[in-house]
Amino acid sequence: MDEYISMSYGNGGKKTSKLIEEIIIPAFDNAELSNLGDGALLETSGSLAFSTDSFVIYPYIFPGGDIGKLSVCGTVNDLLMCGSKPKYLSLSLILEEGFKIEDFKKIINSISKTAKSAGVKIVTGDTKVVDKGHGHGIYINTSGIGERINGIQLNTSRIKPGDKVIVSGSVGNHGISVLCARENLLESSINSDCAVLNDVVNIILKYKDAVKVLRDPTRGGIATTLNEFTEKMNYSIELYEDNIPVDENVKTACDLLGLDPLYSANEGKVLAIVSSEASSEIIKDLKQIELSKNAAIIGEVVDYASSKVFIKGPLGGTRILDKLNFDNLPRIC
Repeated sequence: MDEYISMSYGNGGKKTSKLIEEIIIPAFDNAELSNLGDGALLETSGSLAFSTDSFVIYPYIFPGGDIGKLSVCGTVNDLLMCGSKPKYLSLSLILEEGFKIEDFKKIINSISKTAKSAGVKIVTGDTKVVDKGHGHGIYINTSGIGERINGIQLNTSRIKPGDKVIVSGSVGNHGISVLCARENLLESSINSDCAVLNDVVNIILKYKDAVKVLRDPTRGGIATTLNEFTEKMNYSIELYEDNIPVDENVKTACDLLGLDPLYSANEGKVLAIVSSEASSEIIKDLKQIELSKNAAIIGEVVDYASSKVFIKGPLGGTRILDKLNFDNLPRIC
């Protein structure tokens, strides 16, 4: 096989077949994909969840992950936030002429490893090659199907005053990690939090009716995601700044760069609103696993205002957190 991707790898001929048969099929080895049809017949039962996402991150390899791992985590986590069990993914690859075959293999292996850890199968896909200078190396689209979990109803309409806001760990790592890697800033060990969230969500969903809504706070960070919760609510959310977990390295980087970790992207965290009665037990359970050992109650739903997100500082002052309204960290997914 050649060292670099050429346009002939995207023409549907021998080199396209070679790419698929020697790299892609062995990595995802399953009967549905091996049929090489234009689609896949899937075994499912009950109601389905469906999600799709595209990934254009640069650099495509970053501390703590790469575009392949990110493409699986992003779609799997979106399915989990719907209250479903992820089952199947499609994988569409847009490769730039001149992309290294070795880098392609690394990314495919990363996709395979992450999909296995999430318990999903890659069952269909597509590969295209674009002219050099038109693709930034590699872009990926993944779509996913999940089976709805019975007895789970996640909807912002179920939120009420007194409910608690939970985050499953330290916030802002992904966005700051990618920014530092892309711009060669700050010689520190800030890794992306990119991860599949099956184990974390399974713990939370054991509490069924006590769980009102779940989100993975990606672009725009937890501040923007919480604003999305409150947009159509008669209530507001009040956060306690001292309770929000932020890694020291992320905090230092944000201070130096004039950024706010509450607006920085996450790719391995759950933001949940749960009943007050169950909140402490949920946190106790989450802290039992490594991925959510820093889980915390960071705020609550209040009824003294509508459709706002407030944050109370350590000295007692309160300010409004709006949605992100500028390009804080471009190309983070």
